[in-house]
Amino acid sequence: MQHGYYIEELSPGMESSFDKQVTVEDIDTFAQLTGDTNPIHIDAEYAAQTPFKQRIAHGMLNGGLISTVLGAQLPGPGCIYLEQQLRFKAPVMIGDTVTAKVTVEEVNVRRRRVTLKTECLVNGKVITTGSATMMVDNQPA
Repeated sequence: MQHGYYIEELSPGMESSFDKQVTVEDIDTFAQLTGDTNPIHIDAEYAAQTPFKQRIAHGMLNGGLISTVLGAQLPGPGCIYLEQQLRFKAPVMIGDTVTAKVTVEEVNVRRRRVTLKTECLVNGKVITTGSATMMVDNQPA
């Protein structure tokens, strides 16, 4: 069984990231899976009339990329997602490569909690920022 970091192995400053180029198919699939059919995401003609002038990705797609890092890398498999706060600062356009990045900010070994700074960036510009709280297993005795 694969397991990520144990709470005792985590320390402030540890970080990990995941890159994903966002495609039309990603946006269409996300809309289908979630039911979020806001035309800004799925209708090019509608989106052309908005300030963005084109379709944009769902903001929560960024949240999903952050979840990828948390659940698969840091803290990784075995952790439990307890809380996420997000602030969307700029849109993701079709073809953008999003870097989801997490950084350990605080570790509470007694409560088995880790707080992480979460960000998504496009071309080095922060487009989504926030924080997450995870429950992480103790190292087996």
